[in-house]
Order: sequence, then C-alpha cells, then structure tokens
Amino acid sequence: MDIKVYMHSVGLAARESSRVLARAGSVIKNNALLAIADAVNDDRAELLVANAMDMDNGRIKGLDAALMDRLELNEERIDSMIEGLHQVAQLQDPVGEITDMGYRPSGIKLGQMRVPLGVVGIIYESRPNVTIDAASLCLKSGNAAILRGGSEAINSNRAIATCISQGLEAVGLPKTAVQVVNTTDRDAVGELITMTDHVDVIVPRGGKSLIERISADARVPVIKHLDGNCHVYIDDRADLKKAVAIADNAKTHRYGVCNAMESLLIADSVAAKVLPELNKIYTEKGVEMRGCEKARTYLDSILTATEEDWAEEYLAPILSIKIVAGIDEAIEHINYYSSQHTESIVTEDFNRGRRFIAEVDSSSVMINASTRFADGFEYGLGAEIGISTDKIHARGPVGLEGLTSQKWVVFGDGQIRQ
Repeated sequence: MDIKVYMHSVGLAARESSRVLARAGSVIKNNALLAIADAVNDDRAELLVANAMDMDNGRIKGLDAALMDRLELNEERIDSMIEGLHQVAQLQDPVGEITDMGYRPSGIKLGQMRVPLGVVGIIYESRPNVTIDAASLCLKSGNAAILRGGSEAINSNRAIATCISQGLEAVGLPKTAVQVVNTTDRDAVGELITMTDHVDVIVPRGGKSLIERISADARVPVIKHLDGNCHVYIDDRADLKKAVAIADNAKTHRYGVCNAMESLLIADSVAAKVLPELNKIYTEKGVEMRGCEKARTYLDSILTATEEDWAEEYLAPILSIKIVAGIDEAIEHINYYSSQHTESIVTEDFNRGRRFIAEVDSSSVMINASTRFADGFEYGLGAEIGISTDKIHARGPVGLEGLTSQKWVVFGDGQIRQ
C-alpha cells in the first residue's frame, strides 16, 4: 500500500463528506447517531470477539496494565458507548446558532454564527471506545472525521467502524463521513498531520510521547493535552469524611486515566487525622505512596518522594503525598507542578473554595469533588473528543462547541459604506 496515496484519498473523501455534513440538519444527524447505536447493540458479539483478539495480542506483546485496561471492551463499556450516542443525539445542535445580534450605526445588523470546523483528524491509542466518542461528536457538530487508532486496537476499531458505516448508510449519509484508517503503518500518522488541504484540526489522545510527536511535527492545528498530573488538596477546614472518600476515588477508581489524582496535598493541621485512614485504604488497594519528609513523619513506611514525583503522571497505583502549611502553599505547589488538567480542593470554607477555583490555573478546578469527574460524559457533553489544557481554541473536555467555530454574519438592506 502506498501510504501517501491512501491517506490523501481518505482526506479527499473526508473533505467532500464534510460539505454534505455541513448542510445536514439536526434530525438526520441525530438519526445517524441512533442508527449507529442500534448497530453497536446488534453487533455486541462481534465487537467482543474482535476485542478479545486485541487483548490476546496485547498480552503477547506485554502491554502494561494501564494500556490493557484502556484496550478492554466489555458489556458495561459497550453500554456506555451506546448511552453516549443517545446522549449526543439529545444534545442541542450548536451548528447554525446565531448569537450577539445587534445593529451598527450604519444600519447593518450583525452577529456570530456557529459553524463546523470541517475535517477533524483524531489520533489515539488503546481505547476503542474513543472511536465511537469521536465519531458521535464529529457527526453531531457537522464535521467529517478521520480516525487513526493504535495498532493494538485495530481489530476492535475495524469492528466499530463497520457499525458506524451501517448507521450512516441507514440514513443516507456518506460512509466516508467517518473513516477509520485501515492500516497500522506509522507513516499514516505523518501524512495525516500534514494534510493541510484536507484536514482542519488534529486531536491526539494517548501517551505523552505520542502527543509530543504530534505537536512537534503537525502542520495542521492541534487540540491537545500532554499529561494529567492532577491534584487533590485537603484543606484544614475540610469535612474529613468527604476528604477520605474523594482522595480514595480520585486515585483508585481507575489508574490508567488522565483525570486520576497523581498528587495529594494535605494541610499540616489535619494530616495526623486523615493520613492513617488513607494509608489503610491505599495499602489495602496496593497503592505505592511516596511522601515528603513531613508526610513520612506521620507514615514512616512510605517511600521518600523525589522532585520528579511532584510533576509525574503515573497512570499507575502510585501516589505522591505532600504536607503543606495551608491553602497558599497548596495553590503555589499546584500552579508550579501541575499539567493544568484538573485540581480539586476539599473544604467547608466557601471563601477558600472560591479562592482556589479563581487562582488555580487548570482547565478544570473543583470544590469537594473527585477529579474523576473531569470528563465529557460526566460534564453532560455526551462524550468528549479529548481534554485540552491549551487556552486556545478549546479548554477542558472538548465537546460539540469545541468542534465548532464562529463566523460573522451581516444582514443589510442596501447599505453601502460611506
């Protein structure tokens, strides 16, 4: 296969399909999503068989536990994929919305109309459910999608692509509105991220090395986050029962995800009360703890944290713990070491909570909630195309609005410029 020829044929088909999608109404797009959901539900057995092949290959290749967790499909995750499709279908269609209408002294009336980006290329690793998330959001927002999953999930992604094609055909939309790149050749990525004639934006989802490569080599604009070094700060005015539950969930709910807590900060005055309880929970669940000198005075069994630990995204049952004097030191530490993904404060002091969300410079900032909520599905976006820690064009979980832009529209009645 000539990768350059193949990828440019994919890009050309996507560009043509994007014009069809741009003029498709909400009803047909919603019907496509529901038809895809039906196809996924009908083809459960095929999806699980395909995924089992990928899981077997992953074990043979020695993929680590975090990657294997991301790769796995099961009944519950298929249910979530279907529910996500239904949620996106129920969301308000942003395309065509005109806002900020007003008259100018010349008599013209102008506003801003929300429009699709065009063709979105998504490059991702492991998680086959991303294929459905990306397809659903791109379709609803009127964008054609080129999806390039990791080689480890090729069988799962091909099976899901079949479901997507069935749904698109059922409502009369072109199958090329969503294309899954049907090769594991790495050169396909190099072509995709430089096809400025055919692709309008690239969204990479995966490990830090992948995203660094895409960011460095892409000629197409990129929406990205490099890593998720997320923090929870337990304030000295926290409800400690809430604090323990949040710190447990944020770390142990799932390890191999970007919104898992990697660093726990605790106010010194409550450390003696909360650390032993958390130590018991983390020890039972096999979490390796690495603490600062003060943390080790409370729990001498934990390892000593290094400077590198404060900035690390483990994606594993490992946690760094730092004892801080209070909210000032917590905010300073987070803003210095954070990857600007998600941070949470546990406190019953309203003013401190407000100060935390105002001063912490991350894409999601929370009060009394687990960092695991930093997710498009949980935010009511139906699904997410990714999480952006950039400040332009989108920030945080990227849903429908993040996949659109705005253009100025002007209504006149014969006005000419004087």
